[in-house]
Amino acid sequence: MRALVWNGVNDLAVETVPDARVVNPRDVVLRVLATTTCGSDLHFIDGYLPGMLPGDVFGHEFMGEVVDVGPGVTRVRVGDRVVVPSFIACGSCWHCERGEFSLCDTTNPNAAAQQPLLGYPSGGIYGYTHPFGGYAGSHAEFVRVPFGDVNCFSVPEGVNDVAALFVSDAAPTGYMGADFCEITPGDTVAVFGAGAVGLMAAASARLMGAERVIVIDRLPERLEKARTVAGAETLDYTAVDSVQEVLRETTGGRGPDAVVEAVGMEGHGTGVQEKLDRAKQALRLETDRATPLREAILACRKGGVVSVLGVYGLTDSFPMGDIVNKGLTLRSAQQHGQRYVPRLLEHVAAGELDTAALMTHEMPLEESVRGYEIFKQKEDGCLRAVFHP
Repeated sequence: MRALVWNGVNDLAVETVPDARVVNPRDVVLRVLATTTCGSDLHFIDGYLPGMLPGDVFGHEFMGEVVDVGPGVTRVRVGDRVVVPSFIACGSCWHCERGEFSLCDTTNPNAAAQQPLLGYPSGGIYGYTHPFGGYAGSHAEFVRVPFGDVNCFSVPEGVNDVAALFVSDAAPTGYMGADFCEITPGDTVAVFGAGAVGLMAAASARLMGAERVIVIDRLPERLEKARTVAGAETLDYTAVDSVQEVLRETTGGRGPDAVVEAVGMEGHGTGVQEKLDRAKQALRLETDRATPLREAILACRKGGVVSVLGVYGLTDSFPMGDIVNKGLTLRSAQQHGQRYVPRLLEHVAAGELDTAALMTHEMPLEESVRGYEIFKQKEDGCLRAVFHP
């Protein structure tokens, strides 16, 4: 089969690789109908996350048609059109039973590679380094889905492939981030980052009853998406002297009730700290340019919630004193997609959440190297590029 593979830092190619196949009794194999770029892929493409090997197929956001099932699969059938969360869950371990699906104790066969860094390993994820399981990813004609009955969700009639695609990762990540904010009527929620996850966090906050949502970014086309897709107010951080001052002024001096950070380790910013982060990152003294994370912590009102969705590694100059002295609650996780996907499909089917608006570019898998380049460089207003094998 044809697939997009990682051959080294900033070295991608579409190559022929072995076909995906059923390995274990509870496996499902999908013919991939749609898969998309994700900002977290850029972290290992750019060399900031270790653990990729030449020839690895990557990609973790996808939907498709079931073409084969193992003998232990009972709920999913050949021919079903399904969407699959990016983290792999077994459905029956201690964490899965509590809805913490990305923390699954069963699905990471390389747990020993994570344990020294994390203390306890996460679940496995498709196409996202060997410490995260070493699974083949979705930028391919076919993909193997372990524990198919747990991880495959039928797409309702009337929900097209592209709309369903973003229910795999961007939408549940954003929805989870808004859920962490414990929104009550009248709340103001600020969202740092107007990428796909930030837009879904903003739209989800509105669905959950936030009175005001303010999205902070620097790219005009993404800020426009925040206004049209999420009904949010917007703030271009490059056009003001201080984001903190603007947020205080617009909230009567108190600050937002909750703040979602949806940027991650390759964030942009302004000022001396951003330049220092770039220098440290280039010298591999830290993995993260964490300006948006620091800004989010500073911006949140006293006693509020900071919800962190961005992927981070080693962050320097972390304002722990602000968290303690302001009495903040810090919540974070990789997305527990299996908890949210059914609810999100209902929202999409009812026209309450426009996930398809996240796609700005569409192309065959054979053009996916170019797709990642325009995505990485944010050329032509690229928010997400969708590939069709």
